[in-house]
Amino acid sequence: MKLLEGKNAIITGASRGIGRGIALVFAQHGCNVAFTYSSSVDAANALEKELQALGVQAKGFQSNAADFNQAQELAQDVVKGFGSIDILINNAGITKDNLLMRISEDDFDKVIEVNLKSVFNMTKAVQRTMLKQRKGSIINMSSVVGVKGNAGQTNYAASKAGMLGFTKSVALELGSRNIRCNAIAPGFIETEMTAKLDENVVQGWRDGIPLKRGGTPEDVANACVFLASDMSAYVTGQVLHVDGGMLT
Repeated sequence: MKLLEGKNAIITGASRGIGRGIALVFAQHGCNVAFTYSSSVDAANALEKELQALGVQAKGFQSNAADFNQAQELAQDVVKGFGSIDILINNAGITKDNLLMRISEDDFDKVIEVNLKSVFNMTKAVQRTMLKQRKGSIINMSSVVGVKGNAGQTNYAASKAGMLGFTKSVALELGSRNIRCNAIAPGFIETEMTAKLDENVVQGWRDGIPLKRGGTPEDVANACVFLASDMSAYVTGQVLHVDGGMLT
């Protein structure tokens, strides 16, 4: 059963990791996918072909969601090319970890700009289209770190916690127009980035999780399918933890 048949989604930061996983699972559910990437041109081209092979319309855009004007342009291009925007997934994000005493102002600003300001930019960019349609689902990719904090990640935790307040406020503002806004807080998700870490360290993390494994991009993508589809038509302003019980 294809839960997103004929819907159009924008996914930011989708050339690898969680974003890529979401794009593939969405396409398998019949969703047309417009995705953004920053510099990985080859990975983006490969993903575009992979999505199209699943029988959906797909296009990658080299666009910086942290830039207000680029976000506006992207939304206009997607409406032109796809006809509507039914789903927005704010997934683009970076880390610049350091202890507060060592973190530079630039490293703080950059993480807030890419992780949090981009959510404002993109939500504002799709808002007009969704208001006209009187429907839409916005999903913001937060983190377990945004809920409980983490030493050495003041910038990242602040950006991801800020996303939660933004999510709840948008849900209150746009609910009367049938536009829903929810957040997902992933825990330890195993991607190509975590594959480079020391295996003993990673195993230690797995052992501390009640389900005794790291999550996969597909685990996060399946939660996104629920929140993007009509199955969650009465769900808004919520934070869905996809963390194997880490915060239980």
